[in-house]
Amino acid sequence: MKYLKKNRLWLGLSVFLVASFHAYAVFLMREPKIQKILYLDILLGAAILIVAGIDAARYYKMQALKKDMLQCGHVVCRELYEELSRCQAYDGAALWQEEGMDVAEHDVRILEEQLKTQFDLNCDLQDYIAAWCHEVKLPLSASMLMNEKISDSTLRMAQKEQLETIRQQLHVALLGCKVQSSLFDLHVCAADLLECVKTAIHNNQYFLIRHRFEIVLEVEPVKVYTDPSWFVYVLDQLIQNAMKYSTQHPVLLIKSITGEKAQELKLLVEDHGEGIKESDRRRIFERGYTGSSHHNGKYKSTGMGLYMAAQILDRLGHTIAVESEYGAYTRFFIGLQPYNSVRFGAFM
Repeated sequence: MKYLKKNRLWLGLSVFLVASFHAYAVFLMREPKIQKILYLDILLGAAILIVAGIDAARYYKMQALKKDMLQCGHVVCRELYEELSRCQAYDGAALWQEEGMDVAEHDVRILEEQLKTQFDLNCDLQDYIAAWCHEVKLPLSASMLMNEKISDSTLRMAQKEQLETIRQQLHVALLGCKVQSSLFDLHVCAADLLECVKTAIHNNQYFLIRHRFEIVLEVEPVKVYTDPSWFVYVLDQLIQNAMKYSTQHPVLLIKSITGEKAQELKLLVEDHGEGIKESDRRRIFERGYTGSSHHNGKYKSTGMGLYMAAQILDRLGHTIAVESEYGAYTRFFIGLQPYNSVRFGAFM
């Protein structure tokens, strides 16, 4: 029935031609010969049946092929389209338009199942990494206490630097899992900007002292609308970035800048380190981008720090921009919202 419905135009044309031939023979021929007409009918009918049989056989072969493919557990649209295109009896594109809906529904279902499976695997992996980070914190804390008992000061300082690096990387990995999770939690409230900056400096005080950084702090104790823990994490990333590319006389400037309007507030984080090349500047917030400085082997970078910082600020409703002169300085500007200028209805 489906085949007849599909080919109703072709069948109707055949019936019309046969009927027209008989009408001509009966009404227009002076002496119609019934035997010859019947003979021609038999030949015409046999030709139509042969062509229709071949066409139907190929059609049902394609239907059987489609049915078998739709039972597969993988995406079949390209494979089936190639098979239909090889069919000489049909226009593959036209047949695909007629039969493609079933294939599309099948492939969408398969892709949804694959996506759900991959999502569950990613969630399990994030949970495992988060649990692993928490487990490692205990022996790490014990190692840092044991480090204080080492009498050799040179060895003690060298080992402490490595332990501090491990502690820092564990913190980054743990928060990185939360950022990538669909359950990314935000507790936005009125936070003291100066306290957030001081917390970030305290988190990195060991390496700031180790690298002999000169810290210039010009931050007003204003309230901003943000999540303090995640905002401090962003500041940690910017400070660590400054330490990574520091020069012989490192300087870290953190300054709050108030705009002409009450709702304009920016936090400037500036260092006088290596700077960022103009070719790298527009891509530093891309995932996994390490820049040209990575390739000379001097720096070890994953290209995830600034990417995650930008993702967090975007979710917090903040902005981030960068200015830099290679070999001179790098400035990050974080656009914030003063607490007294926030219209809470916009966040509900």
